[in-house]
Amino acid sequence: MLLLASASPARRRLLEQAGIAHRVHVSGVDEDAITHPEPARLVQLLAHAKAHTVHNQMAPTAGGAATTTAVLGCDSVLAFSGEVFGKPADAAEAIARWQRMAGAWGELHTGHCLLAADAERLETVTTRVQFAPLSDAEIEAYVATGEPLQCAGGFALEGRGGLVVERIEGCYSNVIGLSLPLLRRWLQSAG
Repeated sequence: MLLLASASPARRRLLEQAGIAHRVHVSGVDEDAITHPEPARLVQLLAHAKAHTVHNQMAPTAGGAATTTAVLGCDSVLAFSGEVFGKPADAAEAIARWQRMAGAWGELHTGHCLLAADAERLETVTTRVQFAPLSDAEIEAYVATGEPLQCAGGFALEGRGGLVVERIEGCYSNVIGLSLPLLRRWLQSAG
């Protein structure tokens, strides 16, 4: 069984919709303590920390070794004009970001770390996202839903944010928080 080291309801829904049996064990990693100037590497470091923290918290078996459950850690950020956007701190920050992002492109990076069968797999998947041109009233209405405050980059493709994204180039599920094609390949190779 897969152990998801994430509190993200979107990741949990993706796994459920894909029929992947899993349990959730939130890592408790202090994400603000991990930094890196490159967004693709930053999400790898965060995913790695989450997966390893949960793996280390797993109860040892009678023989003293950790259980063989696969542990998946993930983290996402949006790179936009040289900045890294995680979850907005508040509505004012979300509005300011959206005023800049409207009509432009960003890159959503999701770091994935899978610990399974004494092997570690670590990879970042990047998807380009083009945002719709929006008026200030449209931005304020979207932010007022509260959805942007819960998501990396300030939007949820699977929610109301689907209305404010013009197109994506790359993995759709990656934008939601987890690349299902990557996970499928990893799980197949892990047996």
